[in-house]
Order: sequence, then structure tokens, then C-alpha cells
Amino acid sequence: MSARQQQPPRDGDDRPRDFEDLVAEGVAVPTEGWDFSWFEGRATEERPSWGYAVSLAERLAGARAALDVQTGGGEVLDFALAWVAPRAPVLGVATEGWPANVAKATALLRPRGIAVVAVAEDEPLPFADAAFDLVSSRHPVRPPWAEIARVLEPGGTYFAQHVGPRSVFELVEYFLGPLPDEVSAARHPDSERADAEAAGLEIVGLRSERLRVEFHDIAAVVHFLRKVVWMVPGFTVERYEEQLRSLHRRIEAEGSFVAHSGRHLVEARRPA
Repeated sequence: MSARQQQPPRDGDDRPRDFEDLVAEGVAVPTEGWDFSWFEGRATEERPSWGYAVSLAERLAGARAALDVQTGGGEVLDFALAWVAPRAPVLGVATEGWPANVAKATALLRPRGIAVVAVAEDEPLPFADAAFDLVSSRHPVRPPWAEIARVLEPGGTYFAQHVGPRSVFELVEYFLGPLPDEVSAARHPDSERADAEAAGLEIVGLRSERLRVEFHDIAAVVHFLRKVVWMVPGFTVERYEEQLRSLHRRIEAEGSFVAHSGRHLVEARRPA
């Protein structure tokens, strides 16, 4: 989402747009890929201070064989490769499980020499042991730690930005109500450290930040929940129309709906 603060869209006569028009717009926007440029002017999210895409580019410059896991539409990897070209890895592969994203990532990354392989998030990675010296991922649903450790060569690095616990839960719990502690604690960096170490990896860097998110109109809320489908499973406008109308009135009165996302930067190594 956009990193800049904006005001909600208005019609030409400067009146706020009505609920039905905004919801229809949020429903009509395609959800493929991880390009969030549509949110410009409608939602904002602080960015982590570490600059993941540029940091990934720096690591790609020194890699020989690189794998990007759960690449989405390939946008972040494409940016990093463009930044580092022509010092890209000799061998580059990406995996993705959602068919629409597989097609989008293939079209984007193939010109850069990256093969995109369709792999569901809960399936083993279809690569030989010790095949890569760099494995990366941005916002994996669940990091496949054992598989990451297996496909890394000894001394190889896993470098990733993960979603932290209770990300945008102010919005999630607005629709679902308070969630149990075990759901709230999921994706905690301490748990991920333990899981990575149990898989045989050594954590050499782990940084966490909590970031402000604002939704400036109900169209942005609708599109976000359609795009990030695991936030409110089974979300449809019809199912949650009452809550959406109430939230629309709240955003009009207060100017935005504020939530917070968690992000952590992980660097792990397979011992040599």
C-alpha cells in the first residue's frame, strides 16, 4: 500500500462518494499479484526501516544460485533483479502456488531469466538437496523451514521479510471479533526462530517493527480483504454488509481506520 498520507476520494462536487459506489469499485479491482499501487491515495502503510527489496538485491549480487519462495506476482524479485543487473545469479528460480500469480510471475520474471515453478505452499520444494546458496521470500504464508534448510547448500543463506503477529488485527477483529490467543501469537519471531533452529538453521539476524496502517475509504478495505484472503476467511461484501456500512460511516467521521502491521527481517544460515 502507499506510504503517503492521502485524503479519501471525492466526487467532482467535493462530496464524499457513497457506500455502494465505493464497494462496487473495491469489488471490481483485480486481485492478482502483489502490486499494491491501486491503494495509492486510499490506504497507507509505513515501510520497515531496513528496505527489504534493496537488501535482497545486494544479496542476489553475490549469489550463484538463488530461489525465491512464494514469490507472489514476482514484483519484489523483479525490482531486486533490476536493481542488481547485470550481476544477477547464474541460476534463478521462483515458486508460487496461486495459479493467477504463477502466470503473472512467469510473464514478469521470464525475461530476467527466472524460471517460475508452480508449487503449493504446503508441498515439498521440487529441488535437489543443497541446490541453492541463497533462498529468499517476502511474506510467506508459512515458512517451510525444513525444506529451506534442505535446499540450501552448507553455508547458504535464507533472507526474508515475514509478516509478524497480529498484523492488521484491528481490522480482522472488527469483522471476526476477538481471536483466541493461539491465533494472535502465530508468526511471532521467537516462534519462528525456534522453528528455524529445529530445522537445523542458525539465525544470524532478526529484526522486528510495528507499522501504522490506515484505510481512507471502504473501497480500500473491500479490496484488501479480497486480495489478502486469509485475513477474513470467506469474506464477501454480502456476508459482511452490515459491518462494512458501519465501518464506512466511521471512516467518513474519523477520516481513516487505523490498524498496525508487524514485520520482521530474518537472516538464517545453514551451518557449513
